[in-house]
Amino acid sequence: MAVGRDQPATYSMLPAPGELPVTTWRLAEHGWDTTAAFEEHAHDFPGLAYFQSTGGRLRTGRQTWPIEAGDLFVVAPGDLMGHLDAGDLASVRGWGVFFTADALGPDVPGAHLAWRTHPLLFPFVRGGAIGALRLRVPEPDRPEWTARLQALHDELALRRDGYREAVLAHLVLLLVGVSRLAADVAGDLRENSEPLLAEVFDVIEQRYPQPLSLRDVAAAVNISPGHLTSTVRRRTGRTVQEWITERRMVQARRLLAATELPISAVGRQVGFPDSGYFARAFGKAHGMSPGQWRRAGSGRR
Repeated sequence: MAVGRDQPATYSMLPAPGELPVTTWRLAEHGWDTTAAFEEHAHDFPGLAYFQSTGGRLRTGRQTWPIEAGDLFVVAPGDLMGHLDAGDLASVRGWGVFFTADALGPDVPGAHLAWRTHPLLFPFVRGGAIGALRLRVPEPDRPEWTARLQALHDELALRRDGYREAVLAHLVLLLVGVSRLAADVAGDLRENSEPLLAEVFDVIEQRYPQPLSLRDVAAAVNISPGHLTSTVRRRTGRTVQEWITERRMVQARRLLAATELPISAVGRQVGFPDSGYFARAFGKAHGMSPGQWRRAGSGRR
């Protein structure tokens, strides 16, 4: 664990030599240590929190979420997790999965920023430490999620022959599921009776390669910018502009990793006609320039 002065604690995963850098945490109803409490903190590794039942609350960033069955929180390295009291999770069932990118193979070094290029880790690549991303697992899929998490937990606990390969297989399938949910934010919102938010994300998806502002999105969904700002922030913990930037950065990372397009062309394709502005926005989100990010992903130094 590393703690900066007047800063929240940052936790690291340090497995013993030969141990897999993957761990699970089962949260059973009434199974939470009632004396436990966690202060505001962050992790330098990715994680997932999936809840099977409704009840309790989770604090991420400055947002407090009432937990509902099917909630899936995607915790990126650096995401700020709020103060957690014992009673917050005393009546809920769920799972946590934490891992380092090394678990996905030797070509994805967790200590190096090249892990950001792995396609299954795109939902975990976010800047700003603003708190976990909340997704919803559709009700018909929830038994499968629970079974896979239980199987991952059992493989780690029992360590039968071939458990390393089994753990990797279960982890990869979980991350595929996360990627699919994250890629269909609008569809998920529409399924869960959030028509306004679904419409907002449809607009962002269709128009992010073009100049797009809060006012443009508000006009497209026929509400005032102020109302749209408060609604989106209340329901997602982020602003409209943050979601526009996030969508642009997802595509920028894909183009940087999968093509040899000039960086200025990548910027233009994701809505930044000014290459300098694109470089500044990318650097703010990722802590490095687009060129540095591309070199890191290719393994060059």
